Amino acid sequence: QHKGTKMTEFWLISAPGEKTCQQTWEKLHAATTKHNNLSTNSKFNIPDLKVGTLDVLVGLSDELAKLDAFVESVVKKVAQYMADVLEDSKDKVQENLLANGGKVLTMIYVLQKWQAKHEFSSGSLDSVPFLFIFKGVNQIDNDLKARASAYNNLKGNLQNLERKNAGSLLTRSLADVVKKEDFVLDSEYLITLLVIVPKGNYNDWVKQYETLAEMVVPRSSNVLFEDQDSYLCNVTLFRKAVDDFKHKAREYKFMVRDFQYNEEEMKADKEEMNRLSTDKKKQFGPLVRWLKVNFSEAFIAWIHVKALRVFVESVLRYGLPVNFQAMLLQPNKRTMKKLREVLYDLYKHLDSSAAIIDATVDIPGLNLSQQEYYPYVYYKIDCNLLEF
Repeated sequence: QHKGTKMTEFWLISAPGEKTCQQTWEKLHAATTKHNNLSTNSKFNIPDLKVGTLDVLVGLSDELAKLDAFVESVVKKVAQYMADVLEDSKDKVQENLLANGGKVLTMIYVLQKWQAKHEFSSGSLDSVPFLFIFKGVNQIDNDLKARASAYNNLKGNLQNLERKNAGSLLTRSLADVVKKEDFVLDSEYLITLLVIVPKGNYNDWVKQYETLAEMVVPRSSNVLFEDQDSYLCNVTLFRKAVDDFKHKAREYKFMVRDFQYNEEEMKADKEEMNRLSTDKKKQFGPLVRWLKVNFSEAFIAWIHVKALRVFVESVLRYGLPVNFQAMLLQPNKRTMKKLREVLYDLYKHLDSSAAIIDATVDIPGLNLSQQEYYPYVYYKIDCNLLEF
């Protein structure tokens, strides 16, 4: 599919059966393909569900609207977290968001096959499918929270350690930078200090350091490391001259860094970093697999909800016996407005003859403030929310 021509959104609509439902389908198909292709269409078969009373249907309609919003939010969360986890390879997100093994963009096929997974295909329209869908998706939501929290924790700790090993010489960890032989250790009288010398002042350092205080060991300074701005130098002197030396060094913009050489501590830091890094690598694969599987599960559940909504809404609008054709359209991006017009012309007659059983009953589909209203049953399946 060429980017830019197709929207990654689908319109799930239904219209009453004419002489036959097949005719309804043919009419729509002809109308949308007549003016160059306004949309890619397919039938969307919804199993016959047993219908209870009108009151039950109106109640279900409300429940389903809530469930739809909840399931959509979980689908989004899983997709968004997949994008977070794949940090550097965001372009891989699409190929990992496979619902039922088909890319979101070719979702049309998943939608056509959705009833294959329909555990309640000929059941009655009571609370069974709701509970079944809600429980499944709620479980995904809770698992996602737990997994994300564990992985983010690990990632955060690793980033903190990495940050410790970066940054300016004044603050960064020096574990990777200094060696044992750079220091005079275990001496009663002598101590080695680490000094940050701005590059512009380096010549001053070489000239001055031996005389900044009494008792500095001559020629005891070497450059151990450098970053963009500064050199890290060592210098050895008598312990009792340290305060004096620090004070004098500051006047020349030489910063003595507080640092005790501790091999154990530095080794522990390194090991911790390796451990976290290994842990993160270990968790990455299984986490991505979990996200793939559960994205697919949540997406299919979402389509179930849409299908149930179309069913309930169609019965409320078009009346009994159940006689409507549900159809899935993937609109062409450039001609969406035209497609709306064609659909309106095709179905505007439904407005007057809609089976509004009793005008005092608040039919949810006619609650105009909540959503766009069309003379046909319409739900949008918006896959744009899955693009990063």
